[in-house]
Amino acid sequence: MRDRINTSLKEAMKAKDAPRLSTLRLINAAIKDRDIAVRSDGNDAGVADAEILAILVKMIKQRQESATTYEEAGRLELAEKELAEIEVIREFMPRQMDEAEAKAAVKAVVSEIGAESIRDMGRVMAALKEKYAGQMDFGKAGSAVKELLG
Repeated sequence: MRDRINTSLKEAMKAKDAPRLSTLRLINAAIKDRDIAVRSDGNDAGVADAEILAILVKMIKQRQESATTYEEAGRLELAEKELAEIEVIREFMPRQMDEAEAKAAVKAVVSEIGAESIRDMGRVMAALKEKYAGQMDFGKAGSAVKELLG
């Protein structure tokens, strides 16, 4: 994943695509920050792809919140910039599941771990996050789990 990001960064530099380049540099900075934090714990290899995915998910969520805030304040040009950054970040994420696929995945995990009541929701959500990181909206998945177990 790091290689894909760095290759895209070089391509953006060559194409002189400033907005894309800026976003890719932000992604790299977030990954390097996390690498430094992990190294202080004794892991010299840096973060794995799963953790990079988590960083990207967090970056998208932050930008969605910012875009909403800008739209409410009437700052459409800033909201558009945030939405453009989201599109660049999404290029490095796995394909998002549609609603039907997500519900099927929730059902499969519920039966796989033998969840029977709402008390098992934490276990179900942990299994979903492990298996489908970056592929589904876990807010919607949580609702689906509640619906199945509740």
